[in-house]
Amino acid sequence: MQVKKLLVLNSAILLVASLLMLSGCGVYSFTGASITPGVKSVSIQYFPNRASVAQPTLSQVFTDKLRDKFVSQSSLTPVTDAGDLRFEGYISDYTVQPTAIQSSDVAALNRLTITVHVKFENTKDPKQNFETNFSRFADFDSKKDLSTVESGLINDISSQLVDDIFNKAVVNW
Repeated sequence: MQVKKLLVLNSAILLVASLLMLSGCGVYSFTGASITPGVKSVSIQYFPNRASVAQPTLSQVFTDKLRDKFVSQSSLTPVTDAGDLRFEGYISDYTVQPTAIQSSDVAALNRLTITVHVKFENTKDPKQNFETNFSRFADFDSKKDLSTVESGLINDISSQLVDDIFNKAVVNW
């Protein structure tokens, strides 16, 4: 019984020590975010659709998902302008292309690709700033009309893009 108590105590000490080491690198959360000390707020500007094909809900869906990610996965306060972390950009590409061509020269699948241009600024640590494109896609059955699957694809692809952006900005693995 004494050995069991000692093992539990050692495990608790190891857990506390590990958490303290992780927190020494900045503000750590269990989502993997490692936010620079002193960063308290985030501002995310609306991402307009500058792609040649303009899907009416895309900009709002994407912008809302990016804002929601920071609200739910960090302790940062969302502000309208001039946050400690700042995001701005635009939807730069929205394309549908055939993929998985079969022997009859008919596509079995179509691919929706969305590309977002993002400019990120960390006012407390400018070394983390970046400006780059993020691109993700989803395939759908070519027998289905895009309009019947588009909303779901936009949600899925936007979620993947938001995860990529969040990870590049605040998850420093």
